[in-house]
Amino acid sequence: MPLLRRLWIYQAERFPLAKTSILLVVFTAASISVSAHLGGRTLPAWSAFATAFLVTWIVFFQLRACDEVKDAEDDRRFRPERPVPRGLLSLRLIVNLGIAGVPVAALVTVLFAPALIWPLALVWAWLAMMSFEFFAPAWLKARPFLYLVSHMAIMPLIDLFVTACEWLPRAGAPPPGLWLFLALSFVNGCVLEIGRKLYGRENERPGVETYSALLGPKHAALAWSACTALAYGLLLGVGNAVSAFLPVAIIGTVALAATLACAARYARNPVGGTQKTVDAMAGLWVLVCYGAAGFAPLLAGGTM
Repeated sequence: MPLLRRLWIYQAERFPLAKTSILLVVFTAASISVSAHLGGRTLPAWSAFATAFLVTWIVFFQLRACDEVKDAEDDRRFRPERPVPRGLLSLRLIVNLGIAGVPVAALVTVLFAPALIWPLALVWAWLAMMSFEFFAPAWLKARPFLYLVSHMAIMPLIDLFVTACEWLPRAGAPPPGLWLFLALSFVNGCVLEIGRKLYGRENERPGVETYSALLGPKHAALAWSACTALAYGLLLGVGNAVSAFLPVAIIGTVALAATLACAARYARNPVGGTQKTVDAMAGLWVLVCYGAAGFAPLLAGGTM
């Protein structure tokens, strides 16, 4: 099979281009908008948005490559149907593609604003540590919630870079209240990660770590709901900080109610159908969160 065809199959299974790109367009645009509103500034030029999107897209692919490396042995033993263990593509090719993104992202960053290379370097440093499981893989895997926190910590670092595309060239320092938005990124990372690891009973398999197997479906659904509720509280704080509390609260409340209802359905009947609903709802929640935080201020007549 031609290489391009095999790469296309790989992206469909492991890094869906359309879904990922839509999420990253909303994520990067909303993050830049929040930064500008927190600083009381107009939105920056299109180059800031383009830089943030392109570099973040590369970083997210590198995250996927990192996952392929650290999960290689588990995939070989317990998930042989995945593209790399079944021989569709080699692990070396995926890693090389991730490495090839480094000079591209660095060049795009430096051409836009040379000082931005430092927050990007911070992201890559954490990503490198993640690839080696912080040099304590067995110890970390034995503590799943510490594992979750250590890996999701990269989300606010990525968001720091994205928002820096707005505040670093224009003000030189983060705007007041940005920590709320970075905390929201961390918690939303947990919402995504837990949501994709709530399995239906028939889909659980030995050697594949899931929160539903670790905690049981009901407690796992409760943990997912708690993360979503915490994200909702942070979203309200961001809405207040960008002077758009009412529209953000309305959108967030509707999304929270839908998410909690989804969690309740899964807890009552943890099967493949409700597993897919939870996974989809986790992504939708994050999309709505960033959309509300970044674009509601525009509707509320905030700074443009």
